[in-house]
Amino acid sequence: MSGQRVDVKVVMLGKEYVGKTSLVERYVHDRFLVGPYQNTIGAAFVAKVMCVGDRTVTLGIWDTAGSERYEAMSRIYYRGAKAAIVCYDLTDSSSFERAKFWVKELRSLEEGCQIYLCGTKSDLLEEDRRRRRVDFHDVQDYADNIKAQLFETSSKTGQSVDELFQKVAEDYVSVAAFQVMTVTSLVDRGQRCGFEPEGKPLLLQLLSSLSHDSSGPVELDEFPERLDLTLVWAGMVKRLSYSRCLSQQRWHLPVLAHGTEAVLG
Repeated sequence: MSGQRVDVKVVMLGKEYVGKTSLVERYVHDRFLVGPYQNTIGAAFVAKVMCVGDRTVTLGIWDTAGSERYEAMSRIYYRGAKAAIVCYDLTDSSSFERAKFWVKELRSLEEGCQIYLCGTKSDLLEEDRRRRRVDFHDVQDYADNIKAQLFETSSKTGQSVDELFQKVAEDYVSVAAFQVMTVTSLVDRGQRCGFEPEGKPLLLQLLSSLSHDSSGPVELDEFPERLDLTLVWAGMVKRLSYSRCLSQQRWHLPVLAHGTEAVLG
């Protein structure tokens, strides 16, 4: 694996033979390999640079082994993943049941990982609709329940493959965009959170850089008398408790309102 900087760690999960490697091949190299099946051992890594608006985003894609005997090894690769593409074969109902297993795994170990359900081999359905074994509406209901997004793809024709990975990158940029939230009464239960008792600020170390080109502490010129403070930062923060100012824990920080109270998504 190269030392290339990766913005988003993406892990490919799913039963063997569902076509995870073919999906990556189509997206990264725009090709569909025809030949004997080669089982992925452990995981394969590839990076892909793409543009989202005026942003350049590098996806680091881990293609994991689907065989159950590599199950424990796969857990190593999806730790710290920002996104997971959980694949199932549209012509194999057991592969969808296996996909549900991976979703449970992710929810228990990587709660903040955004999940994308990906039905593969849609080209086979174009040839014969009777080959479908996984109902679209059933999967959509499941996706809604777990707050995942659903795509049906074909690595052979390229159907919806670029759209899938583009959506992964766009969602990352959306979460990593500047976020503003106002926190009321930072001084709580005697915790001054780096501020002097009289309410004068020392330094506020932002949890992430104010932009993707700068970092470091930001000096505050004045402090609102109500002890309200607007925090502005970019990036995905796993736990609000990292700020040492709040006891609540959340995996993402979408801003739902701007005011005197922190509104957490």
